[in-house]
Amino acid sequence: MSRGRQDVRRVGTSPPSIRGRRGGALKPTLREASCFALARTRAAIDAVDDGLLVLLAARRRLVGLVARLKPCAGAPSRDPRREHAVRQRAQGMAQRLGVPSVTATRLLDLAISDACMQQGLVVDLDQGEPDGKPVILDGMNPDLARATPMLRLLPPPRHLAPLLRVVPARWQHALLERAMARVLAAPLAEHALDFMAGRRLGIEVTDLRLRWVLTLHEGRLVVIDDTPEASVRGSATDLLLLASRLEDADTLFFQRTLVLTGDTELGLTARNLLDRLPWESVPLGLRIALNRGARLARAARDAHHA
Repeated sequence: MSRGRQDVRRVGTSPPSIRGRRGGALKPTLREASCFALARTRAAIDAVDDGLLVLLAARRRLVGLVARLKPCAGAPSRDPRREHAVRQRAQGMAQRLGVPSVTATRLLDLAISDACMQQGLVVDLDQGEPDGKPVILDGMNPDLARATPMLRLLPPPRHLAPLLRVVPARWQHALLERAMARVLAAPLAEHALDFMAGRRLGIEVTDLRLRWVLTLHEGRLVVIDDTPEASVRGSATDLLLLASRLEDADTLFFQRTLVLTGDTELGLTARNLLDRLPWESVPLGLRIALNRGARLARAARDAHHA
């Protein structure tokens, strides 16, 4: 092969985007280089964000383990000295890494508040300190604590089961579908629930003797009359604690207060989706109603057990 043909073949193997009219390579412009660097830097930021979420998930797992170990070790539900030490250590590390003190404080407040909610330590949504931080109440609301003797007069949920049979099923279904549409508006809009299309997930409230089978139809969750592929079974109080984020799903399933039967893959997929559901995406009024209703139900159950 002649030298001329070798040169033509060598030029032909180079990417068209970087060849000039005469076959010479062109240097990328400053704009192209900047766009490339910007895209790679943003991809690196996305990877760091993913890492933060992985670390948060790992922290929540460890908090769930701590919540189970505290009663056995005789440790208090909240330890202010421990929280102070955590904040002091984080402030020192933030200073060494050049992270603003305000940013570190907000991050630790978020992590500690999330841990308290996992352990049933209620974050009051209505009140706050002068600096705007949420007030975290140890245990139950003081008003509920004072009303404990009166809460024993409330009938347990199982006594309400005969009354619920009088309510037409279509009314129950309509109310449940409306509530799910509000709570799950964000994942429904993002098509995160598409895995439920053609699948059947059951929810069974044992003490109220209620059972619903859910499926995804035309972009919304509906109640159908069919046999479920997987079922989540538990008492009204435990399901309400799960819905209000006052109890962690891992803790409830570990304690066997909630039971998953049938197709475990379908049930775990739905549970993991609810774990990832941004709590702030739920309407504030509904969050407050779920929070207070769950606290009341738990306080009443504790009063009956006492």
